[in-house]
Amino acid sequence: MKAVTWQGRRDIRVEEVPDPVIEEPTDAIIKITSTGLCGSDLHLYETLTPFMTPGDIVGHEPMGIVEEVGSTVGDLKVGDRVVLPFNVSCGHCWMCDQQLYSQCETTQNHEYGTGAGFFGYSKLYGQIPGGQAEYLRVPYADFMPIKVPKGPSDDRFLFLSDVLPTAWQAVQYAAVPDGGTLLVMGLGPIGDMAARVGMHLGYRVIGVDLVPERLARVAGRGAEVIDLNAVDDIGDAVRELTGGRGADSVIDAVGMEAHGSPTAAAVQTLVGFLPKKLAQPMMQKLGVDRLAALYASIDAVRRGGTLSIIGVYGGQADPMPMLTMFDKQLQVRMGQANVKKWVDDIMPLLTDDSDPLGVEQFATHRLSLSEAPAAYEQFQKKTDGTIKVVFQP
Repeated sequence: MKAVTWQGRRDIRVEEVPDPVIEEPTDAIIKITSTGLCGSDLHLYETLTPFMTPGDIVGHEPMGIVEEVGSTVGDLKVGDRVVLPFNVSCGHCWMCDQQLYSQCETTQNHEYGTGAGFFGYSKLYGQIPGGQAEYLRVPYADFMPIKVPKGPSDDRFLFLSDVLPTAWQAVQYAAVPDGGTLLVMGLGPIGDMAARVGMHLGYRVIGVDLVPERLARVAGRGAEVIDLNAVDDIGDAVRELTGGRGADSVIDAVGMEAHGSPTAAAVQTLVGFLPKKLAQPMMQKLGVDRLAALYASIDAVRRGGTLSIIGVYGGQADPMPMLTMFDKQLQVRMGQANVKKWVDDIMPLLTDDSDPLGVEQFATHRLSLSEAPAAYEQFQKKTDGTIKVVFQP
């Protein structure tokens, strides 16, 4: 089959690889019909290269049709249309019983001290072959797949794999008070969808970014926006819009590769060029992130407000302004999305013919797998209006 593979720093290729096969009785094989390119994939493209191996199949936002099933997959049948959560969880351990699927004890990676495994996401999360491919082996298929109706386009349901539950959890964790203001830092796919969810739930939403296309998309749906290029200080700009207090709740949807952090960016680049035996422990123990967006979020949230961190961070030595956080009496929630926890809340919005979250038109680019190398480059450089890419094998 054809698959998108990682071959080195900024080196993504489409190659012929062996078809996946049933390995356990709880496995299923899915023929992929659509699969997304996520902002987190860009971390593998450059920042997290010490944890990648040439030939790794990437991608963690797949959906498709069940092609083959193991002997103990419950009521999953060949021909079912399914979406796959990005986190691989068993559904029956203690963490899964708490609906903390991103912390599944069965798939936790003890070698690196990380949570549940991910499809297509480096040694840090199990090095499980990903979904930017023609076929995908799905473990724990007695629990994992999300069945969706046949008929509507893939775009109606694809984003259940990651974008929608990640954005939904970010808004839930933000604990916006009734009639409150939600500030969304970063309007890439997750921030854009978080803004849509916030507006759907009746909050005042302010979005911050520096890419004109992203600002226009979010503004076009009714949110207020702040162009990072047009203000000297984000916190001051937000306070000016909120009676001098700041936003009730802030979502950091940017993460480790924020603009405005040149020193950390240089360190990340340097580590990426080191031999893996040196680079891996440095990333694990000494790694630093680009924290401009996080610092701005802490500044822009009001006293007693809530900070919801959904952008991915990977550093262990990140300096945090603890005095400010304590003095402002902030509440902070963060973590990878527990995808299946939120499906029942989201599904009615996807089966609603009015498409309240605009998922049908959410993708900006629909491409073949063969176009993946160029798509990764465009997505990283934010060119050609690239906000959300969907590959259709």
